[in-house]
Amino acid sequence: MPRLVATEAEPVVVLNSGADSPFLLLGDHAGRDIPASLTDLGLPPADLARHIAWDIGVAGLGARLSDALGATFIAQRYSRLVIDCNRDPSRADAIPEQSDGSTVPGNSNLTPAERAARVAAIHEPYQQRIAEEIAGRDARGLTTVLVALHSFTPVMGAHARPWRFGVLHQEDSPFSRAVLARLRAEPDIGPVGDNEPYRMDDVDHTVPRHRRQGRIDYVELEVRQDLLADDAGQAAVAARLARLLPQALGDL
Repeated sequence: MPRLVATEAEPVVVLNSGADSPFLLLGDHAGRDIPASLTDLGLPPADLARHIAWDIGVAGLGARLSDALGATFIAQRYSRLVIDCNRDPSRADAIPEQSDGSTVPGNSNLTPAERAARVAAIHEPYQQRIAEEIAGRDARGLTTVLVALHSFTPVMGAHARPWRFGVLHQEDSPFSRAVLARLRAEPDIGPVGDNEPYRMDDVDHTVPRHRRQGRIDYVELEVRQDLLADDAGQAAVAARLARLLPQALGDL
């Protein structure tokens, strides 16, 4: 596999590969590593700890859900600032020069070859690993439901985000609607966003890429990051989702 630096870690983390659960868990932004050759993209540690660099808490949430559901979890090791694996790599914002008020010096004035190196080293191996897992499941006759795990900052710019969970979809997913209904039926959960704080649209890349023209159902889940800020929070959210996701699937 091409790498930005010969000694770099593999870009994809896979837990419980080949599991039989119908759920295939995905973490497009789970990691925040930066290849050594990119020298932290010129950013201070404080920025690399912010939500701009990764989906805070998703790595721990995915690992716990993988264990609780007996499901495979495929996660990206490298920061979304190096390349966003939930964007078409041809998009300019797949390698952002600005993110929530921070300039990313290491992403400025990249040559086509420099962009292509990040795609080859990080983006494509991640997407290919997902495709391979789905193909293996197809060969075994297993049903696959994609569960893309994301987290969002409680405040973006000047806007507070009241939702604790958000369900993102394109109006074509029975499973997404079932998960939304199950979340909203929880007595202690507070507001749940229907395509909030983001709408699934043409910007999203991973779920649309692997849906097989609608033959695979999915949910893209957003969890507010303060709920995932520590081990206890991640465990609590994982326990809730480990209960609700099978119930939602049973509702179909």
